[in-house]
Parts: sequence; C-alpha cells; structure tokens
Amino acid sequence: MVFAAVGLGALVIALLGMALVRVYDNQLIRQTESELIAQGTVVVSLYGELLREKVGTEDYGVTRLSSWPFATPADSNLQPILPSLRASDEALPAPEEPPVSAIPAEPRAREAGKRLSPLLAQVRRSTLAGIRVMDAQGVVVASSSMGLGTTLLARQEVQRALRGEPRSVLRRRLADPDDAPLASLSRDTGVRVTVVLPVLEGERVWGAVLLSRTPMTFAKALYADRWNLTATGLVLLGVVALMSLAATALVVRPVRALVRQTRAIAASAPEGFEPVARPVVEELAELSESLAGMATALRDRNQYIRSFAANVSHEFKTPLASIQGAVELLRDSADAMSPEQRERFLANIDADARRLTRLVQRLLELARADSLVARPSRTAVAPLLEALAERGRAQGLAVEVGAVPAGLVLGLPAEVLEDILWQLITNASQHGGEGVHVRLEADVEGEGRGRVVVRDDGKGISESNRAR
Repeated sequence: MVFAAVGLGALVIALLGMALVRVYDNQLIRQTESELIAQGTVVVSLYGELLREKVGTEDYGVTRLSSWPFATPADSNLQPILPSLRASDEALPAPEEPPVSAIPAEPRAREAGKRLSPLLAQVRRSTLAGIRVMDAQGVVVASSSMGLGTTLLARQEVQRALRGEPRSVLRRRLADPDDAPLASLSRDTGVRVTVVLPVLEGERVWGAVLLSRTPMTFAKALYADRWNLTATGLVLLGVVALMSLAATALVVRPVRALVRQTRAIAASAPEGFEPVARPVVEELAELSESLAGMATALRDRNQYIRSFAANVSHEFKTPLASIQGAVELLRDSADAMSPEQRERFLANIDADARRLTRLVQRLLELARADSLVARPSRTAVAPLLEALAERGRAQGLAVEVGAVPAGLVLGLPAEVLEDILWQLITNASQHGGEGVHVRLEADVEGEGRGRVVVRDDGKGISESNRAR
C-alpha cells in the first residue's frame, strides 16, 4: 500500500506540475493559433488573387516597413508563420466596437472583398472563426458576419500587420453570464486568440486579414477527450500497481524474512543465526548479516556466562565448605579442643575468608577490565611492566621483567592494560602450581603494532580442558 501510495502521489504531483506550468493551456491556445494561421493564409492567397485581377501590374498598396519576424531558409522561397502565443502572455483589453471609417474603402479592394465575403461566411459556419479582410488603410472590405466599412486601424496588431509583419495576440473576452454545458459548442474561456496576417505582394502591403477564435477551455478539452484520458488513466494505474507489486517482491519479501529471522533469534532457533538468503537489496543483506552476527555473539556470550558462573561457583564452593565445616566443629566441640586445635581451625577460616576476598577482588577487576572502553591514549610499556612485577613480588609471587624495546608505547589507557596483565599474572600463579615463575616481555610486531607476552613455567592447562 505504501508503494502504491507513493506511485499515485508521484503521478498526481506530475499532473499538478503540468497544471501549474499550464502546459495543456499553452497547447490549447497554440492549437487555436495554428488553425487561424492556416485559415488566414488561404484567405490571404484568395484575396491577393482577386485583387491582382483588378490591380494588374500597377504599383498598388503601401511600402512594406517591417521585415519577416520568423527565420526563413536562404536557399528556398519558404516563408513560415509559427505559433508564438502562451497562456501566460498578457491579454490585451477586449476590443471596442469598431467605428465606421471616415475614409471610404479603396474601390478595387472593396470589389475584391465583395466577392470574398460569401466564402468567409461559409467558412465561419464550419470553423466558428471570425474573419475580416482590410485594405491597406485598415478599412474592412470583407467580413464573415458584419462590420463592412468599419476601420480596425486603432488596434496595434493591425498596425503591425499593415507594416508587413504577421502578428498574434490574446485579447480579453466578455464571457457569457452563465457557464455553458461541457457538451455545448460555446467556449467559456476569458480570452480570445487574434491573428492578423499581411497581404504581401513583393515589398508592397495590399492589406491584411484578421482572424479571431476563442480557444478551448481545459475542462471542455478534458470532457471532449474523456474516453481516451480514462483509458490512459487506467493504464497508468495498472503500471503503478505493477510497479508496486515489483517493489513489494524486491523489498517486502526480504523484510518479512528479516522478521522471521528476529523471531528465530528470540526463540534461539538455528535458522536465526544464518543470514537471509538472496535478500536482493544490499542494505537488507547487511542488516541480516548484522543480526546473524549479533545473535551469534549473544549466544557465545551466554555460553561464556554460563561457563563462567559454573567456574566461579566451583571456586567459591571449596572455601565456603571449609569455613562451614570449621564453624560447625568449633560450635560442637570447641570446649573439648585444645587451644592449638582451635587456633588451627580459626587460621583455616581466616585463610579461606582471605581466599574468598581475593576471588571477589579478581571478579571485580575482571569485570572492570571487560567493561572498559579503549580511548585514544598512549602508555609506556616498560614502566608499567616493572610496576606489575613489583606488585606481584609484594604479594609473594615470582614475577620478573624480560626484554622490552626502549621507548615502546602502546595506544591503550594504562588502567586497561594493567588490569588485563594482572589477571594473567594472578591466573598463572594460582593455577601454575608450586614455585611457578612468571615472566613479562614485550616486542614490536609490524608497523605501529606492539605485543606484550606473559609466560609462566607452570604445568599449564590440563589436556582435558585445553580445547576449552
């Protein structure tokens, strides 16, 4: 569901982005402009031919003042007119009712326009575009509806066309008071596309053709194309669904396998200690391997704690049993004992109590050494080993320092290294047997690495326990 929501969200964002930049509105306006340009070029050609019959080779019209605004290939006679309007262009005010021209239309232009007007009216019935033809002075000589004899010279786009330059503009449109139904032919757009094309003959301007049409609204365009858009939407939804299923297969499947792995770890099942097979996603593979490593470490730690607890209980059991037996004997037979016997039992109790004290101290030191975190530090090895040897000799242990490279420094805190080495020394003295000797040495092992060696000449670990 999350992947499906993300896919739908991306689709909605894309559509909203298109709406914000008005891509579809631009397309609708340019489509209307292109249609008007196509119709206008035909009308320009017809009017030019009709006027040419009456003008002949006479130097007619006004001199062209503007150059062609669109790129024209140098090696051909092409003269393209390209659509240029956008929905974001500023719309000019709505045109006022054109006044009747104080100057009458040029007679030959009026005659040519009279022959063209029925054709323009026929075209308007099919294309719904308003078409007006003007002479070189801006007086309307042909129209698809009305306005003959009026002048359009006050409009800036007409002025540009009579100088020889095609011009397209947006003008505001007085909308109907009530919105038209989506299925009607009426268009509710608040602007109107106006295209004015000059009638050119060489470097002379014979007149201009003005065409106007309201572009399709976005809502009406969607309604007109509703079935295709619905089919496209269904296809896109299907694609989003397939992509969501593919993402689910790639991501959700290994995630569920990770969930099963964590449950297996909680139940101490063997499959919890193995990474998920073929998780596809690299990050999930790393997570599964980390979980498996963590589970293995926890299992080993648990086994170590159990073994350690068993060893500690064994170490404590012997002196406690001795103390308990000596106390019972003193309680039951103290009066019958000689002073020497009582003193011997008390000495045994004292020795066992001291042994328990040493065991507790060693446990505390071991816990401290195991919990310390190495920090960036530097410790000189030779003074530390000498101090450990003095500490051991003060407790009756045979400890000596062997070869140590001069100036050897290790990147460990002194208390961490001291606790670890003291555990090894006391372990050797306790379990090495009578007269055991401990020797401390150090050397350099590779670049930037040092090694401290603790050796003893005791009997060592028994064969049965050596593998453990």
